[in-house]
Amino acid sequence: MNKTKSLSAIICGIVLASGITGAGYFIGQTMYNAKVALNTAEAKGLAERRVKANLVSWTLSFSVNSSHKTELPLLYKRAEEIQKMIQKTLIKHGFDKGEIELGVIDYHHKVLRNKEQKLLSENHILNSSIHIDSQKVDLIKAARTELNKLIAQGIDLNNQAPKYYYTNLNKIKPEMLKEATQNARIAAGEFASHAGVKVGGIRNARQGNFYVRDAGSEYGDSNKLEKDVRVVTTITFYLDK
Repeated sequence: MNKTKSLSAIICGIVLASGITGAGYFIGQTMYNAKVALNTAEAKGLAERRVKANLVSWTLSFSVNSSHKTELPLLYKRAEEIQKMIQKTLIKHGFDKGEIELGVIDYHHKVLRNKEQKLLSENHILNSSIHIDSQKVDLIKAARTELNKLIAQGIDLNNQAPKYYYTNLNKIKPEMLKEATQNARIAAGEFASHAGVKVGGIRNARQGNFYVRDAGSEYGDSNKLEKDVRVVTTITFYLDK
């Protein structure tokens, strides 16, 4: 009796295992066939724009010095005069007073002594800076040219190169993404034409990062007034017969 039960259990186990195996086969075969039937093509689409910076950040600095500490009051007065001179020039060229930030006038000194610590020379220095953040990017060139004339007047001026930025990316993103998608479809169409099929709908899409670079440059993004903006999208299209 026990042998008969054991034999029945073994037979049932074999039948059940065969059923599970068969079911697994058919499920796997169905998934395989579905995958084979899914014809797609992946393509990249590029969009580029040449734009002009809309924000400039510019810093100028200067210093005055004397070998006599007793002249510090006169030095400070001279530093204030130079600040006002620069501010006046900037306003003359179209910048608003609120865009011009006058820096603090700082003091430091240097001394030179011999081995016996005897004072050989000393230098007392006052320096300051003027900073501008403005959207009037087209005014910078003429203002820089005129301010450089202060150097000929004996003023120790450091006319640093301005930094130009483009901050209106959100305004051009939609059109650029549309163009990149269209270009990706054109590229996918090249694959499809060789296979004798047509490009269908989008299966999935990946948007790349937007890059802003100085015009004609691969690295810098703040040195030139003109910028190149680019984005690359990766899109998978269905292929229809």
